[in-house]
Amino acid sequence: MVFSTGITGGIPYTLPNVEYIPIDDVEKLERYRPGGYHPITIGAWLNDRYRIVHKLGFGTYSTVWLARDQEAEKYVAIKITVAAGDPADSQESNILRQLGIGELKAKPHIGAAYIPRILDEFSISGPNGIHRCFVTVPGMMSLAEAKDASSARLFQLPVARAIAAQLVQAVAFLHSQGIVHADLHAGNILLRLPESMDTLSPERLYEQCGRPHTEPVERLDQRPLPNGVPSHVVVPVWLGKASEQISPSEAQIIVTDYGESFTPATTRRHYSHIPALLVPPEVHFEPQRPLSFPADIWTLACTIWEIIGQRPLFEGFNPSVDWVIREQVDALGKLPLEWWVKWDSRTRWFNEDGTRHSGASPRTWEQRFSDSVQEPRQEAKTQVVEEEEQAALLAMLRAMLAFRPEERPTATEVMESEWMQKWALPSLPSQMKG
Repeated sequence: MVFSTGITGGIPYTLPNVEYIPIDDVEKLERYRPGGYHPITIGAWLNDRYRIVHKLGFGTYSTVWLARDQEAEKYVAIKITVAAGDPADSQESNILRQLGIGELKAKPHIGAAYIPRILDEFSISGPNGIHRCFVTVPGMMSLAEAKDASSARLFQLPVARAIAAQLVQAVAFLHSQGIVHADLHAGNILLRLPESMDTLSPERLYEQCGRPHTEPVERLDQRPLPNGVPSHVVVPVWLGKASEQISPSEAQIIVTDYGESFTPATTRRHYSHIPALLVPPEVHFEPQRPLSFPADIWTLACTIWEIIGQRPLFEGFNPSVDWVIREQVDALGKLPLEWWVKWDSRTRWFNEDGTRHSGASPRTWEQRFSDSVQEPRQEAKTQVVEEEEQAALLAMLRAMLAFRPEERPTATEVMESEWMQKWALPSLPSQMKG
């Protein structure tokens, strides 16, 4: 028998690794153990204030629940961490506190509205240890989930513009506070749960979204469940909708997940944990150079492309570093000379002048825009990007995707670009305009 050992609440433990009958779409059941998840049931009360209504999701280090704040008469999201602690949690909470303090001290920045606030935090004690709880505004779904729920995988163009405008404003605010997000992508941008949902009682919410669905937890060996393991687990609720069904008034975002965020003034960061296809090229070619704000500008451009289009700018399944660089060169052209000669794999695909070997057809920048944005919009019979807007949008994105980080615009300069001023910012709902 295999045993795991550790310490929770200052008490050493030795616990056999128990295996459970797998259940789809729920957290890993083996993590209900000392130092792990907190078992919780629908209807439970936390901190004498929050009543658990449904499950929103889970991660390696936490479960996230929809709760009714009985004092404020609103719905909130409560993140309950594992008792052993999430290595990124203290970082994330410190960053969010820093942002909240910065917002109070400084002249209000419109981008601060898209950063989650920690509304409350407290600890709870359970059979698996002591768990930190963070209360925030709930999200309806991520942008990635909205697209996954859609066959067209497109936002209406006014909605896409409004989402992109808010995202640029959010990044400008983060950078004004000296913080690099370092993990910008469609999975970390949530659409807010509409405030109209706060008027619904839990019973009315269940009528609209369905009652919590639970599955019994059973051991493979059919023996009794250990202490600290719930008898049933809750399948997360789907509060969202397909991307094309999002209305302009619902296009209000929250930029989440600050576990990778850092302050370049005090932290030297030479690596990136962002999805491989979004990693900026300086990570590969100048590994000795600390990352800074331009790394966010690169991933911001990639994310805006995905918001406007159906497909991402750079594509590949489980891609190698060489594949990612090939995608970047296909779309954006030859690398700076010192990087080009350093890239040994270039000869697999390219001639020395940066063109493809004879017979190979690269997916150029223009081809990708047609494939990802215009043709899918035409097929879906939704608004395409007209010529004048297209020129402004592509000029902004190409500048943001300069290979050399020092050549990219700042977030403030992106905000001042023609596309932001003429198309994106005017698409914001009136209550969100500064």
